[in-house]
Amino acid sequence: MKAAVIGAGWAGLAASVALREAGAKVTVFEAGHTPGGRARRVFHGDFDAPLDNGQHLLSGAYKHTLALMRRVGRNPDALLMRRPLRLASLDGRFHLSAPRLPAPLHMAVAILRARGLSWADRLATLRLMRGLKAMSWTPPRDWTVLHLLHYHAQSDALIRQIWDPLCLAALNTPIATASAALFASVLRDSLAGTREDSDLLLPCTDLSALWPDAAARQVTMRYGSTVRQLHPSAEGIDINQERFDAAVLAVPPTFAARLLDAPLREAGALGLLEALKAFEYLPIATLNLRLADPWRLPEPMMMLREDAARGHAGQWLFDRAQLAGDAKAGELAVVASAATGIGDRNRRQVIEAMIDQVAEQAASHPSRLPPMPEVSAAELFIEKRATFAAVPGLTRPLNSTPWPTLALAGDWTDTGYPGVLEGAVRSGLQAARVLNPRAD
Repeated sequence: MKAAVIGAGWAGLAASVALREAGAKVTVFEAGHTPGGRARRVFHGDFDAPLDNGQHLLSGAYKHTLALMRRVGRNPDALLMRRPLRLASLDGRFHLSAPRLPAPLHMAVAILRARGLSWADRLATLRLMRGLKAMSWTPPRDWTVLHLLHYHAQSDALIRQIWDPLCLAALNTPIATASAALFASVLRDSLAGTREDSDLLLPCTDLSALWPDAAARQVTMRYGSTVRQLHPSAEGIDINQERFDAAVLAVPPTFAARLLDAPLREAGALGLLEALKAFEYLPIATLNLRLADPWRLPEPMMMLREDAARGHAGQWLFDRAQLAGDAKAGELAVVASAATGIGDRNRRQVIEAMIDQVAEQAASHPSRLPPMPEVSAAELFIEKRATFAAVPGLTRPLNSTPWPTLALAGDWTDTGYPGVLEGAVRSGLQAARVLNPRAD
């Protein structure tokens, strides 16, 4: 089989690996010049090591991603820092840590021992988890996360302390509009499985080096190649006037709709075309900071408190130097999910406000962290279409299309997950199976 994959993001490359292993000759079309899509390396002259276009986090529940890394010769144990679930605020007011106990006891103990929660809130958290289990982790499709939280009597303080930041991190969608069903899926896989499923996996290298680089080396890559013509049929598929036996279209739904507009209309598949056009998107902002001197955080990942009035938009703080094992450097990444207003504000003011947020909250930590060193370089990335808005009732396409020679892949397909890395990988593997049942 002569197969094409359009898009070298995590979904497209997962499909390319599965198709190649099933015996296909795979060519990947990628408009950019770096594998990884919305989770890729970026070079910047003010930073010694490559940056990422956005900071990402994996979990122990990402079985397909971890298995795929091993399939392309990458060792997750060496490239990811695995830590038991631990949520700690930089100002020291909140701390939750899961002990190494069998599931689900580890989560119950973590909640009961959490610092910064009242006993009423600790019991309410356990009540929510029991309630979701009683629902078989499937709340009504039209519920928002806020609806779910109010139904289970979660206090405003508890929502602000735990559920709001977790929802933003998992779905990149505010709780008032986020899908309760998708949030419950994330909680089920991460918190209701084995103890290891709840582990946090923090990349110790850039995202392209985790496995996309290795996957790209196994196939024919056409970097800088934009697909402008796509004509599928039952016999094959023409891409930029070149014939392939089959193809995976692994691009954002907006671009997929543009390429498939005429073919879908001719096939009478207006429902699929409407679904592709129905997605809305939300941004994620990542501020990378290089410090003049080394500065270690108590944890490699910490929570930040937001204050919109002061421009304190960061929700999570990553110690990049600690993750890279570089004791002589000071590098941080500040992440703001659902960052709808950041792109419209003065860039310098946004950066200064988030730096102030980190410095101020670090100064409040009870262990008396040394003052944050001077910032010698700052780079703000705003991925405007980082994820689709994970709202209730959203119709997400399947991987199949009206043509047996064409499959769709992307975290936006019907994976049962929000727009996360594991969803992208699952969708790519499933798209390969659509084209070749032997692909896995």
